[in-house]
Amino acid sequence: MRSHHERTIVPFEPGEMFDLVANVEDYPRFIPWVEALRVREREGTREEGVVTADMVVGFKMFRESFRSRVTLNKPDGTIDVDYVRGPLKTLINRWRFEPHAEGCVIDFCIEFEFRNMLMQTLANQLIDKAFKKLSQAFVEEAHRQYTPKHIEKRQHPS
Repeated sequence: MRSHHERTIVPFEPGEMFDLVANVEDYPRFIPWVEALRVREREGTREEGVVTADMVVGFKMFRESFRSRVTLNKPDGTIDVDYVRGPLKTLINRWRFEPHAEGCVIDFCIEFEFRNMLMQTLANQLIDKAFKKLSQAFVEEAHRQYTPKHIEKRQHPS
């Protein structure tokens, strides 16, 4: 099984970053390899609920779809993704959004294993680059949607 873990400080509020990651319907618009996403079921609210979604991911000549269950808990600042079906053997993904003096610490952890050895080999070669690109996509989208915390401070001096 392959894993990736990173902690990143961004100049946005934890609630803003939670909302951005929780809004899975927008992923095809700003995450490069997400070609389509369909919410199959939504239980509860966008702050505390469960979303079941099908995602189509494409990279070069590969195109796969998978279903996951996303558990949203804004009061705790967590988003957990559980794998339901698709090309993977295993997928465990957890997001945590923690307050920080400069905005928010995003703690992102993912473990996965493909059923297909060719896909696993490709993923092993590209994992670090792919997750840096994923992180960058979320931060760039946050800059489009929200005002960074340090800019707010300059606009409204204490």
